[in-house]
Amino acid sequence: MKKLINNPENVVREELEGIAAAHSDRVKVSLDPYYVMRADAPVAGKVAVVSGGGSGHEPMHGGFVGMGMLSAACPGEVFTSPTPDQILAATKAVSGGSGVLHIVKNYTGDILNFEMAADLAKEEGIEVEAVITNDDVAVQDSLYTAGRRGVGVTVLAEKICGAAAEAGRSLAEVADLCRRVNQQGRTMGVALTSCTVPAAGKPTFDLGEDEMEIGIGIHGEPGRERRKMGPADEIVELMAAAVTDDLPFRSGDSVLAFVNGMGGTPLLELYIVYRALDRFLKGKGIAIERNLIGSYITSLEMAGCSITLLRLDREMTQYWDAPVNTPGLRWGV
Repeated sequence: MKKLINNPENVVREELEGIAAAHSDRVKVSLDPYYVMRADAPVAGKVAVVSGGGSGHEPMHGGFVGMGMLSAACPGEVFTSPTPDQILAATKAVSGGSGVLHIVKNYTGDILNFEMAADLAKEEGIEVEAVITNDDVAVQDSLYTAGRRGVGVTVLAEKICGAAAEAGRSLAEVADLCRRVNQQGRTMGVALTSCTVPAAGKPTFDLGEDEMEIGIGIHGEPGRERRKMGPADEIVELMAAAVTDDLPFRSGDSVLAFVNGMGGTPLLELYIVYRALDRFLKGKGIAIERNLIGSYITSLEMAGCSITLLRLDREMTQYWDAPVNTPGLRWGV
C-alpha cells in the first residue's frame, strides 16, 4: 500500500484539519464530533441542508459545504456511516429556525443513524425532514443496502436543493424538490481497478488486469457482472443503455449528464466517456442541457467512472444554474 498518510487511524481527523486550514473562509470544522459546516451557519430563517456518509468519497460530502449547497456534512470513518451524535450535533449547529433537510444515501447504516439523529433533533424542537437517494440501477440489493444504492444523484440533489434553500424556499418545498430529483435521476458505474482502504492495507476486491466490474458500488461492492475490458464506446453504451432504459428516458427529454470519476480516472478518459455519452443520447433524441464532468463522488483511488442522467425541468435547471461557492464546486460567484 502506497498512500500519502501518516497513521491509518488518523486519516479522517487529519483530512478535516487540512480542510480547516485550506478553507476557513468558507467552512468551520468540528473535531469532536466530526462535522463540517458553513462558516456563516446558522443562517436565520433559512432551511439548512445536511448530508454525510463514509469518508473516502471526497469531495462528497464535506467538499460541498458552503453557499448554495450544504449547510453541513458529517464524515464517518472510511466507508463507514457517520454516527448519530455527529449528525445531531451538525443538525443543531446549522439549524436557523426554518427546519433541516437530511439528504441520506440508501445505505443501511446511514439510514439508521440519520433516523436516530432526526428523532433526537425533533425532541429538541428542530423540524427535520429526510430524503433518501436510491438512483443506482445496477442492482436491487447489495451488501450495504435494502433496495438500490444512493450514488451520483446525491451530488445533484445537494446542489439543486441547496440552491432552493438559499432562495428561501420552505422545508416542505425543498424536501419535495429533493424527492423529485431522486425520482428523475439514474446512475450506473464501472470499475477498472479496486481500491485500498487505509486501515485494511490491501485491495478491497480482486479484479484481473483485463477485467472490469459493471455496476460497481462506491464501496467496492459487486455489480451486475464482471467481463473483459473493451473500448470506451462499448463500455459507455452498456452503461448508458442501462440508465436510459430504467426510468425510462425518452426522445425529447432534456437532461443533466454527470460523468463522474471514481478517484483514479484522469479527465482525459472522462471526456472520452462524455463524448460517447453525448453521441449515444443524440441517437435517442435526448438533449444534454447541462453537464458535470470530473471526480465528485469517488471511491478512494479506484479507476472507473459512473454516468448519471437527471431529467430536467425548469425549476431544477434554475437551481442548478444558481451560484454555488464550496471547496468542491463553485460557479456564479
